[in-house]
Amino acid sequence: MSAREFRLPDLGEGLTEAEIIAWHVAVGDHVSVDQVVCEVETAKASVEVPCPYEGEVVELHGAVGDVVDVGKPLISIAGALAGVTAAAPAGAAPEEPADRARLDAEARNGKAKQSSGNVLVGYGTAETGGVRRRRVVSGFGGHGAVPRVHVAPAEVPSTPEPIATRQNGVRIAVVSPLVRRLAKEGGLDLASVQGSGPEGLIMRRDVEAALAVPASAPVPSSTGIAELERVPLRGLRKTVADKLSRSRREIPDATTWVDVDATGLMELRAALNKDTSARKISLLAVLARICVAGLARYPELNATVDVERQEIVRYADVNLGFAAQTDRGLVVPVVHGAHRMSTEELAAEFERLTTAARAGSLPVSELTGSTFTLNNYGVYGVDGSTPILNHPEAAMLGVGRIVKKPWVVDDELAVRTVTQLSFTFDHRVCDGGVAGGFLRYVADLVEEPARLLRGL
Repeated sequence: MSAREFRLPDLGEGLTEAEIIAWHVAVGDHVSVDQVVCEVETAKASVEVPCPYEGEVVELHGAVGDVVDVGKPLISIAGALAGVTAAAPAGAAPEEPADRARLDAEARNGKAKQSSGNVLVGYGTAETGGVRRRRVVSGFGGHGAVPRVHVAPAEVPSTPEPIATRQNGVRIAVVSPLVRRLAKEGGLDLASVQGSGPEGLIMRRDVEAALAVPASAPVPSSTGIAELERVPLRGLRKTVADKLSRSRREIPDATTWVDVDATGLMELRAALNKDTSARKISLLAVLARICVAGLARYPELNATVDVERQEIVRYADVNLGFAAQTDRGLVVPVVHGAHRMSTEELAAEFERLTTAARAGSLPVSELTGSTFTLNNYGVYGVDGSTPILNHPEAAMLGVGRIVKKPWVVDDELAVRTVTQLSFTFDHRVCDGGVAGGFLRYVADLVEEPARLLRGL
């Protein structure tokens, strides 16, 4: 009985590949329609992938740790029976042929379809074609839910037709634009690569193998220093690297800082948490409330710069991002509408987002759209930092470790709880006077948090 291939679908947000992090089925297993067969990790989130076919698993096209390009085979099912096309949410317009043609044209031009709801998924790349079907993303509103891609079956060629490209006058068989990009970035002549795919098709693994440094022995670099290993820059680490590099290239940032007596802040938090039956108020939640008050007084900092239109865009809503360290790397979950939340609501949202971030289950919608970032690097035991702005934001408040230090109070030396606040800002949106005013206002509220009552 012939087998049908299910290929890695388009995961949206301009993503072109995903790493297999877990298989939930094995060869010989029977799968049903819409059963989750594996979990993959993109540059933005972990995603469960259900199969649109029912039948017996005859082949898994990749092991845990392998990176699979969108449109490449993921799993083969024998005796495959197709499921019903996934339904669109209520109110969603049906997909029209004109829409498909437009989207395919955009894909060929390298344009990514941005959406947090209904988007189109393709089986095969823009170059290889393939029927496109609507998908539904669920779990985006759930607490800690893993984004799940529901896909519909589509008829695709069992083997993609290679695209012919010429390099140094030699005809090369390639399919993926990613393969061509990897070769170009690595300075690799594709004519020297022997493709391992059907009909000599050059695969990503062929390019990576040609570019790889042998791991059997350290190889001296151009400086004569022996290299221990080379780690691929991909997934979340690559996304973070690209974003930070862009921020440093585009934003003329500056940092100012001040030492603050945080004794009053810690006393306030202790008082709020005396009621053991109520939700515990985190230090981050109190600091967030202070940041919101500061942005209400200095709204020019809740902004970004539209470079193309040469405009400063100021936001009405405060979407507060906060840095969270996870096993996958640094992520910035976003508390949307922080200015409308109470301190207790902020504490609940920080707890929920942190838990989901560490589980790798945050949807893209909760990792994007921030207008200001709060960075508590003090948890690493450091006093100060000059962080890179979270592009395209215009400002970030950093908080150092909170420790007891000698401090002068009323001309007398005393032991107080002290921290250092740093404020990094985009010098295009304001000058030092506004930045210093914001930081001083925040510092005053840390020292005397009762002053927050004036604005309530």
